[in-house]
Amino acid sequence: MKDIRKETLEGLMDWFEANGEKKFRAKQVWEWLWAKSAKTFDEMSNLSKPLRDKLKEEFSINHISIDNSQLSNDGTIKSAFRLHDKHLIEGVLIPADDRMTACVSSQVGCSLSCKFCATGFMKRERNLDGGEIYDQVVAIRDQAEEHYKKPLSNIVFMGMGEPLLNYKGMMEGIDRITSEDGLNMSPKRITVSTAGIAKMINKLADDEVKFNLALSLHAADDKKRDSIMPINETNTLDALLKSLNYFYDKTGNRITFEYILFYDFNDSIEDAEKLLKYARKVPGVRINIIEYNPISEASFTKADPETIDRFANHLIKGGIHTSVRRSRGKDIDAACGQLANKSKVA
Repeated sequence: MKDIRKETLEGLMDWFEANGEKKFRAKQVWEWLWAKSAKTFDEMSNLSKPLRDKLKEEFSINHISIDNSQLSNDGTIKSAFRLHDKHLIEGVLIPADDRMTACVSSQVGCSLSCKFCATGFMKRERNLDGGEIYDQVVAIRDQAEEHYKKPLSNIVFMGMGEPLLNYKGMMEGIDRITSEDGLNMSPKRITVSTAGIAKMINKLADDEVKFNLALSLHAADDKKRDSIMPINETNTLDALLKSLNYFYDKTGNRITFEYILFYDFNDSIEDAEKLLKYARKVPGVRINIIEYNPISEASFTKADPETIDRFANHLIKGGIHTSVRRSRGKDIDAACGQLANKSKVA
């Protein structure tokens, strides 16, 4: 049975007309699906029962559901979401004084095998569709309003998977999140994080996207980056530099470098200087220094606080906007690089 959310509005109009119904009914269903986030046809109270029954016979709504949630000591909420085919993904609500951020997944598992990331040790099962990405945002938005009485303000694609390897699903999800007939969130409040796929960054530029871009960099040295991120072997720092500049020239959107500091690997002043030189080649770039969150599959350890501060200060003195992102949700494995579906698949 086809998920009705895979239909376009025009396709729904054609279906209603072919079934002897008025076309405006399609717009009513569309509003229920994308503005009101209906999970069942029975919720569509302005449709007749015979019409709802007809929709049930023809279509499904493959919404996700919360399998379980965990509350961190710092207020972070991690949720395992059950998909219609029983797979699990994870998403996180990160509360702060000035914002409520949803961290969402784009794939079930991941194929990139980054050596420091728990998701990278999982098999990639499949891409998420636009509706499943939309559902994560709705669920986390509801958590923000229920637990903190605040609206969701930001969305980051930094959960499980590589968003640019699910280009279609990611773009469809963002369209439904940002459209006036959807959740109507500003694309400027959305950041898509990538491990670095140059041709897909170029595609983002050609599509003139409105959201921000983050590059998981973690080393400004090809040899070091190759050793922790195999994707760098085919997407070198030079290739990424060209695509990032192309993206900025076409969109003017903000670019951020994410840089996890690993003890005695990429945390020296020499490493900071290489990063500084690389960052200066990208207009307006910002750098987020991230604390490493240890995982059982890897032997990396995090840099000490003094090293982190020294590293960040070198970048700041070099004229690059730099901030240190302290980890959130570490006690429930919800921090950066820790999402790995500890729950079992049914």
